[in-house]
Amino acid sequence: MTTTASTTTTMAAITQHGYGGIEQLRIDRMPAPTPGPDQVLVRVHAVSPDSGTIHIMAADPKLVRLAFGWSRPRQPVIGLSFAGEVVAVGDRVKGVAVGDRVAGSAPAAFAEYVVAAPQKIARIPDAVSMTDAATLAISGTTALQAVRDAARVQAGQSVLVIGAGGGVGAFLVQLAVAAGARVTGVASAAKADLVRSLGAVDVIDYRTTPGPEGWGRFDVIIDTADGRALHVLRRALTERGTLVIVGADNAGGPLLRGADRQLRAVLQNPWVRHRLAAVVNRENGDDVAVLLDMVARGALRAPIDAVAPLEEALPLVERLQRQQVAGKAVIRLVAEAGSSR
Repeated sequence: MTTTASTTTTMAAITQHGYGGIEQLRIDRMPAPTPGPDQVLVRVHAVSPDSGTIHIMAADPKLVRLAFGWSRPRQPVIGLSFAGEVVAVGDRVKGVAVGDRVAGSAPAAFAEYVVAAPQKIARIPDAVSMTDAATLAISGTTALQAVRDAARVQAGQSVLVIGAGGGVGAFLVQLAVAAGARVTGVASAAKADLVRSLGAVDVIDYRTTPGPEGWGRFDVIIDTADGRALHVLRRALTERGTLVIVGADNAGGPLLRGADRQLRAVLQNPWVRHRLAAVVNRENGDDVAVLLDMVARGALRAPIDAVAPLEEALPLVERLQRQQVAGKAVIRLVAEAGSSR
C-alpha cells in the first residue's frame, strides 16, 4: 500500500440516521475508511448532492429500502459524486498515483475521505477546479448518456429538455447544444435565465404553458421532471421522434416513482412508431473524463448555483430537496485557493 502522511484515523462525514428530511442528517466524526488492494483512498475536497441523494434520504420510492436498508440505511454516510486528491493506492491498482487530482463516484462520498474504484474515477485537468469537477460524476454523466447514447442527438435536430433548470437538465441543455441541436428548455421562470445562458434558444415556463399541446414539435424530448404519461409526451414529437425518460420525481406510484415510466418506455418501444428509451446512470470514469475534458476546453460549464462549506451543508441539501437550486449545488470540504465561490 502506497500512502501519505495526510491520512488520519477519523474523519467528518454527513451521515443519515433514518429516512425522511434533513432532520435525519448529521455531521458526525467516524473512522476513516481503508482501501483494499483494488481501491484508492481519496481526500475529498468537494462533493455535489443530486436528486438521487434526496430519494435515498426520503426512501422515496419505497424500493430504496430494499436496496439500502429497510428501517434505516445500512451505509450511514450519504452521497456519490466527489472530487479530491488520491492519498493511498491499493497494491493491485494501476494507472493511479498518490497526489493525483481525481473526480468520480463512490458510495459514502460525502466525507473527508472516500474509498473509490479506479474505474469510476478520472484525473482532473489542471484547468478544472475541484468545485467544478465534483458536479460531473452523477448529474453530468447521466446527461451525457442521455444525449449521446439514448437520444443519439444529431446536429440540426430540435430537442426539448424538460426540467432544464435542474442538475441533470442543465447539463442536458449544454450537451445537446454542443451536439449541434436547437434546444428548448422547460423550466420555472426563476430558472429561465440560467437555461438561456446554457444555450437554449427558448424557455417554456411550465406554470404558464403546462401542457405539451402548447410546446411545439420536437425531434427529441428528454424528460427529467414532468411525470406525464408517455403517450401524452409523444404528442410533442415529430413523426419519427425520440422520447428519453431520465426520471421524474412526481411520476408513478410510491413503490417505483420515475422508474415506472422508464420501465414502460423500454416495454413500449418495440410497439410504437416513436423511439422510446430510458436512462439509468452507468457510473464510469471514462464518461467523467469526457466531461472533464469539455470543461477544460471551455465547451461545457459546471452550472453551479450555490457552494457551502461542510458545516453549512444541511441547509443546502434542504434547498435541493425543495427544488430551489438552479443547476448544481456543491459542498466544499477543503478551501480552494483563488476561488471566488
